[in-house]
Amino acid sequence: MSTTWHVLGAGSLGTLWAARLARAGLPVRLILRDQARLQAYQAAGGLTLVEHGQACVQAIAAETLDTPTPIKRLLVACKAYDAAQAVAHLAPRLSADAELILLQNGLGSQDAVAAQVPQARCIFASSTEGAFRDGDWRVVFAGHGYTWLGDVSHPVAPPWLDDLTHSGIPHEWSADILTRLWRKLALNCAINPLTVLHDCRNGGLQQHQCEVATLCAELGELLECCGQPAAAQDLQQEVERVIQATAANYSSMHQDVTSQRRTEISYLLGYACKVATRHQLTLPHLFQLQQRLIELLQQRGLPSD
Repeated sequence: MSTTWHVLGAGSLGTLWAARLARAGLPVRLILRDQARLQAYQAAGGLTLVEHGQACVQAIAAETLDTPTPIKRLLVACKAYDAAQAVAHLAPRLSADAELILLQNGLGSQDAVAAQVPQARCIFASSTEGAFRDGDWRVVFAGHGYTWLGDVSHPVAPPWLDDLTHSGIPHEWSADILTRLWRKLALNCAINPLTVLHDCRNGGLQQHQCEVATLCAELGELLECCGQPAAAQDLQQEVERVIQATAANYSSMHQDVTSQRRTEISYLLGYACKVATRHQLTLPHLFQLQQRLIELLQQRGLPSD
């Protein structure tokens, strides 16, 4: 009998994974915030995955945070700012050999989660897959990408990667997952805040090439200082490629601000600036960008942490 995939976080990426795992016949259980969300989910009859214009409903089992049954494998797909607290709530349910897969944006939340559950194996993930919700309990698979997974303290790949293969989730085990996470952090810092400040799609940043180039230079300096030269390599070219490839898309941070949702600024730009301060690096444009974004969020009545 396959180990059950418990999925914490019913956002776009969590539901995308849950629907594909369930479609492959694997046991999946969604963990929802409270009884009201559980009742709303049950009323909907399951998760709807829309792929290539075709909608398919998966009647995946669901439970609340307070359900007492044990958890051996947990996909943590909630926002970075919610991850540590949610996992702390679930800690008593984790088995002695529990494994957590952390799908958070940015850096910082992974270490905070690991500190909550020192007995568990925490596997970091970095994904380029695109998905969005076009309704409650509906997820649209928008962009085929890739997911890299790795464990900084235990380099041997787990056998359950076969589940991802069977589910059609493109993935690779990475011996140096931190390089992937730093690279993605830098990409997000160079793109997401500017799309919010200029109120544009990703492609709109082609009108702000000097600003993008200056940020990439400072982010490259930060990566080099943090011992991540591979993550710094050809950063500007990669940022420009992503801007062009996703020109019609709104960044996740732009979507959060437009929807009056809290952003993950603390785990992206905030984390980068905190590390730069620790290393006594002078990165004026990066710090100015953080300040401009904080001011805009405060003007909108949104949290700036």
